[in-house]
Amino acid sequence: MPHADLPLFQLFDEVSSTYTYVLFDPVLREAAIIDPVLEQVDRDLAVLAEHGLRLSWCIETHAHADHVTGTGRLARQLGATTAAPTHCGIPSADHQIIDGESLPFGGQSLQAIHTPGHTAGSSCYLWRFGERAAVFTGDTLLIEGCGRTDFQGGGAVDLYRSVTRRLFTLPDDTLVFPGHDYHGRTVSSIGHEKRHNPRLAGRSEAEFVQIMQSLNLPRPRLIDVALPANRRLGLEEPQGV
Repeated sequence: MPHADLPLFQLFDEVSSTYTYVLFDPVLREAAIIDPVLEQVDRDLAVLAEHGLRLSWCIETHAHADHVTGTGRLARQLGATTAAPTHCGIPSADHQIIDGESLPFGGQSLQAIHTPGHTAGSSCYLWRFGERAAVFTGDTLLIEGCGRTDFQGGGAVDLYRSVTRRLFTLPDDTLVFPGHDYHGRTVSSIGHEKRHNPRLAGRSEAEFVQIMQSLNLPRPRLIDVALPANRRLGLEEPQGV
């Protein structure tokens, strides 16, 4: 069933703990999908077919290092337009998204918010549906956390400024739908994260930088596979003649 407050499906990949979102216009039945996972393409196709949705956009928040995207396969099968943020390392996308632009589907649209920090090209997407608003934050802002900042052109200062100067200026009741969660949580709000996010709430920029520099995280296990594949939207290398 759609989400209680918005016409969207929040789908989960247990291997990578990735959330995929299918947003749709409930009248015109046009849809957009955010951050699909290659191994879950059949699931996503079934959701679209079951609910009579026509896919207009396959959208990436950034070039993922922990899974291979299903964007290329979905777009190829359904004729959707692929889209990725400018300078995020996915040159094969049909459309390179710039900060502030709108991506329409039916009578709805998503507004791109460039939020560098997790990676240099990371973007979030704001959706206003009636009186409700939701932001799809990828790995930029997680529920009581945030993405790492130590590869793909990321940086702690950039992430801090992206969150505090762009996302935290949204209304407090804006729903936050993250790209991942590892604890079974599905949705937060801007107000909750401003007050309770342990990495960001009440932290100065210098304090945040120190936290991120102290994480000592291991290198993503799939990065050497995922990044080259995601540059091609998850599609195989073209075969030579």
